[in-house]
Amino acid sequence: MSGEKLPLGTISPVRRIGQREFDFERQVAIMAIVNRTPNSFHDQGSTFALDNAVAAAKKAVDDGADWVDIGGFAFSAAQAPIDAAEEIDRVAPVIARVRAATDAVISVDTHRPEVARAAIEAGADVINDTNGLREPGMAEAAAELGATVVVTHSLGGPGRRVFRPSYSDVVTEVAAFLRERVAYALDAGIAPDRIIIDPGHDLNKNTFHSLELTRRLEEITAIGYPTLVALSNKDFIGETLDRPQTERKEGTIAVNVVSILKGARILRVHDVAATVASVRMTEAVLGWRGPLAPSHNLA
Repeated sequence: MSGEKLPLGTISPVRRIGQREFDFERQVAIMAIVNRTPNSFHDQGSTFALDNAVAAAKKAVDDGADWVDIGGFAFSAAQAPIDAAEEIDRVAPVIARVRAATDAVISVDTHRPEVARAAIEAGADVINDTNGLREPGMAEAAAELGATVVVTHSLGGPGRRVFRPSYSDVVTEVAAFLRERVAYALDAGIAPDRIIIDPGHDLNKNTFHSLELTRRLEEITAIGYPTLVALSNKDFIGETLDRPQTERKEGTIAVNVVSILKGARILRVHDVAATVASVRMTEAVLGWRGPLAPSHNLA
């Protein structure tokens, strides 16, 4: 099918991640969030129970998710610390059961190399690291395992409080961080076609920072690696629209579509069904796919 392609210059745009293949020049992957934590900011622990987490992951795939992101430790500093063994106990059983039920991509949201190893052994395909591979041994573990990695920007990393984060130019500084961490990943032996980047909206950033990152997202996608954005129901949407957690779906859809137009190719979301519809419509307008049920009546 013919259609305009955005000038991304993506490194290895056609990728096999786990058992699925993606063409990031003309396709958007939808990543569903499943947090096995008692304190996740959106679901408030509703998927902390093992059976609930597994059921949520299966439903997300049934709703059209290409990818499930499973986490056992929230990013927020407002939580009690847990050790790696407890984090493994939270994520590994979910990953194993979801892996047995689907060929969808599975990622583990962790910054600890020992958790990453256990997750990959349980069946995960991707390490989603909101600490930007800064934990000693993480990059080396990813390289050894042959896993895809998501390299995310944050100032402090998971569980670390950063008061009043400030930037001279948030987009320039985030881009510089991502370039440096990608170089680190490559030096550690992670293959270029195994690297994804994430500017980390709202991670040690205020509403104005996250809006600016979205406005100038082309400067992040220009780094050349497929870009993931995790915008779903975040506080910058709530503050912009003056909406509580439960009323941010429309704002989330809007910033996700804007991000696609600016080069994002992976969306990390809570509301899978609504995201699938908005993404498929966006892809069709861009000429990347045809209508699912076109009418042949030309009268």
